[in-house]
Formats: sequence, C-alpha cells, structure tokens
Amino acid sequence: MQIFSHVSAGFEGFLIQVEVFIRRGIPAVDIVGLPDGAVREAKERIRVAILQSGFQFPSGRILINLAPADIRKEGASFDLSLALSVLSASGQINDMLPGGSSWLVLGELELSGRIRAVKGTLPAVAAALKDGVSNILVPPENLPEAQAAGRGNIYSLDHLQNLSKLKNTIQADSPNAPMDKIADPDNLPDLKDLKGQAYLKRALMVAAAGGHHMLLFGPPGSGKTLAANCLEGLLPPLASETSHEVSRIWSQAGKLGRGKGMITRPPFRTPHHSATMEGLIGGGVQIQPGEISLAHGGVLFLDETPEFQGRILQSLREPLENGKVTIVRAGQSYWYPSRFQLVMAANPCPCGNLGKPEAVCICSHNEIQRYWKKVGGALMDRIDIRIPVEPVSPEVLLNDQPLASAELRVSVVEASDRQAFRYKEENFRRNRDIPVGKLGEYCFIRENLQAYFTKMARFLGLSSRACHSVLKVARTIADLSGHDDISQEDLEEAGQYRRYGDSNFFWN
Repeated sequence: MQIFSHVSAGFEGFLIQVEVFIRRGIPAVDIVGLPDGAVREAKERIRVAILQSGFQFPSGRILINLAPADIRKEGASFDLSLALSVLSASGQINDMLPGGSSWLVLGELELSGRIRAVKGTLPAVAAALKDGVSNILVPPENLPEAQAAGRGNIYSLDHLQNLSKLKNTIQADSPNAPMDKIADPDNLPDLKDLKGQAYLKRALMVAAAGGHHMLLFGPPGSGKTLAANCLEGLLPPLASETSHEVSRIWSQAGKLGRGKGMITRPPFRTPHHSATMEGLIGGGVQIQPGEISLAHGGVLFLDETPEFQGRILQSLREPLENGKVTIVRAGQSYWYPSRFQLVMAANPCPCGNLGKPEAVCICSHNEIQRYWKKVGGALMDRIDIRIPVEPVSPEVLLNDQPLASAELRVSVVEASDRQAFRYKEENFRRNRDIPVGKLGEYCFIRENLQAYFTKMARFLGLSSRACHSVLKVARTIADLSGHDDISQEDLEEAGQYRRYGDSNFFWN
C-alpha cells in the first residue's frame, strides 16, 4: 500500500510518499526526509494515538522516510499518514481500507486518536487526483473542500479507532453529494445608506463592472470608507476557474472555514495601514499567501493609503501588472496568483481639511507633497478611476432615497456577462485586463472620435498607460450602457475619471 501526504510550495505543491521500514533493534522512531519540528514531534503523537485507539505500536526500530527527500516537510497534516503507514507496515490495517492501493491521507492526530482538521486540503486533493491518486482520506471538517477539488473516492475519518468501519462507509463523492458554498453575507454595506453623491455611485458601478482600480479622496467623514465597502455588494460572482483558485489560496492559508466548500463571491480584504510586507505581500518562515493573494479575484481596499509604508505600496506594482506575486526565500522561488482590484481611500492632506470650504488646512506644501509621495507616480499611474468625495449637505442626508446595491448590481452583472462572452476565447475576462496588443480589437474607436480622444489625452496630460486605461474604462461604460461601440459620451466619462492625479494636484 502506498500512502501519500502533501506539502505546499506557494500556490503549487508536492505529493509526499510516506515509507516505513520496521526492523529489530532498540524501540525508536526515526523520521528522515527534511521534516520540520512539527513533523518530527509527530512520532510521539502517533505512538500515543495508536495505543489509545486499540492498535499495537510496533516494538522494533521504525524508520519513516518522506520522499522526495529534498523538499522540506512542514506542518501537522502528516500525522494521520504517518500513523496509517506504521499500522500498514506492521500488518494491522491491510484489510481495513477500501478501494485501491494508493491513498492521500491528511489529518492531525490528538493523543486520544481523534483526527483534527488541517489547512490546505483542497490543493492537496487536487494534486493527488491530478497524479492519479484517487483514494482520499480526510477529517470530516475538510470533507466539503475535498469534494470541491474533483471527483475521486473521498472518505472522511473522525477517529483512528473507527478505521475498521471505513470499508463499510459510503463514498462521500457521489453525483448528489452536497457541496456547501460560502454564501453571500447578509450584512454587506449597501448603497442605499450612501446619501447623495450620484457621481460616486456611478463610478463604483463602472469600477465593479470592469474590475478597474480606484482612488477615493476627500475630507474625513465624507463617505470614502462607506463607499468603498459598498463596492463589495456590487461585484459579480466569481467565474468557475477563479473560484477554484481563490478557494485553493484560502485553503492553504487556513481561512476557508471548517465545513466550507468553494468560495463563489469575490473576496474583499481590508488590511490595516500598519500591515507588514510579509502580511501584505506574503512570505514568512512557513510561506503563506499575503493579503494581495487572499484578495485574488476580488478587492484589496487600502483605507488611509498614504499611512502605509511607501515601500509596501510600491511593491504592489508588479502584482497589478502581472496578476501574480513571486516570493524568494532560502534560495527557493514561490508564487501565488494575485489578480485583484485595488481600491484606495485617502484624505487630501495629513490634517484632512485641504479643499474643505468651512475648514482651514494647517499643512504646509512640503508636508502635503511628502504625504502623497508615499503613493508615488508609478502606482498612481495604474489607477483607472480617481474620484473626489465631498461632504453631503444635511438636506440631502435627510431627504435622499437612493437605490439599493441589489438594484444597481443587475446592470453590473449584465456588463460582466458581456465581457465574459466577448473574451471567451481569451485568457482574460475583465476589461481591466485587456493587453495592449488587443486594445485595437476590443476598444476600437471610430475614426470621427480619434481626433477627440487625442485632444482629450493632450489636455489631461495622459501617459501611454493612462490612454490605455481611459480606453478600457470607456469599454466598460459602453458595456454598462449595453452598446457595442464606444461613443463620445463613454470617452468623456472615462476621461473625467482620469482627471485627478496625473498632471493636476488633487485639490485643483
């Protein structure tokens, strides 16, 4: 019998074969194959768990090899595979496991023999099925994500002593097997709570429909944070492939939730401005995905953006361009998908009163420059939509009755569906991700509008990247309007979203 476990290496991973050899000698357990501390400690856990579950622990000298030997093995998910390998090598369970002779086994053992859930089940099962290992054994809490990984002979085990009952267990994988999905939250911020500011709501719809990066700036209390949080309720559902990628990342990070299956809603991540480089980008002693990877397929919202460390903000440029992040540690290179929508919110100056009619700004010109210098021109050039958010009058707060997010989301989903149909033969799905070489095909503007676009670009002082950005946003506006060709009105609206932050100061 071949028993495998799994170790993650960034977004990818490796199946690890667990081999056991028992010989005469002083009773001892040796684990070789680059195990970390948690794996080395497993020999004590499995000894007690095996005895507590009614099995015999072999009295000879036991050598456990984790192959391939040049890959570091980390975490407690090896416990159950080590225990079953020892029991198999001693001939105690050969007739207990149903199915074939190759098994992927995941689970952490308590001293009582109870099996605890582990993280990374979804990518582990996907890797096993890809390599032809179709018999899967996981803890009950990890069963939904194991089912979500693909079709195989998937079993769950809650206690080591119940191993003898496994052969009579109905396979968890069946055509009618339920798969829980992380449902839409009921308490999302709603645009009906955002009074007035129709232009801001329109910009949020455009950003949600095309996945465009966004900056909201204005004085404290003007509604920037509420508006950004309302974006989550406008986002279209994840495509099937992206849903699997997001679920896989969250599973590796241990954030998928016990008893949960696939994530179908775009994630919305809001890291604090004190976040470290490792927390935002990823890394650590045991490589973990950062916030930009946890936001893959969804939104990364940076509130009070200029308060973040400048070097952390500049590190976002590569993921924004490439849709992935590469982490190098100890001579090894790891990568995670990180194609997210960046939304930034900021006060116009350190004191927040710049441009506020009834207040006085106490910041010097140099202080304001240093404040925005953290964001930097290179990152700002990648922001498609820049919106000033102004305070709303008391009359509007009392009398305005805006539409709810659910009503506005209908148009956003329709525009997203148009993009999915248009790009069904491409390797991208959103207008934001149209490569430069495809702009002429998908963002074509009629000859009579080319002179207008050129004049607008010169007036706004747009860079080449900014011109491409305006065309992509105009394409999204056309999709929201339901027409195939980009009109002059679409270009005008897209140009207005690009007005701030290039050649102009934010308060002009």
